[in-house]
Amino acid sequence: QVQLVESGGGAAQNGDSLTLSCAASGRTFSNYVMGWFRQAPAKEREFVAAIRLNGGNRYYADSVKGRFTVSGDNFKNTVYLQMNSLQPADTAVYYCAADRNPWRAGFSTARRDYEYWGQGTQVTVSS
Repeated sequence: QVQLVESGGGAAQNGDSLTLSCAASGRTFSNYVMGWFRQAPAKEREFVAAIRLNGGNRYYADSVKGRFTVSGDNFKNTVYLQMNSLQPADTAVYYCAADRNPWRAGFSTARRDYEYWGQGTQVTVSS
């Protein structure tokens, strides 16, 4: 049974940093793109960042580019999201997800292209 479990969320102040982790079990995701999404209250779930664990290629939403860094550890089957210079607009539940297609060229930002999802971890940034 595939499971993705996020951790590391919490409360932060404007300008602070947090690191989220996503531990995968039940399958090795080294050949897949792993993505991070977030959902703020009353908003659609949106793409944040993604990494192809084999090769380390990364892709970011414009809203987080330069502030967030996605990384992965193939040995631990874990993906991380380092979030710096946090802003109140970053407040959301953050989800990690695994792309359903290991042969996809490039990165997808569409929710429908991700098959497995974690339960989410809350990040709250106050001003």
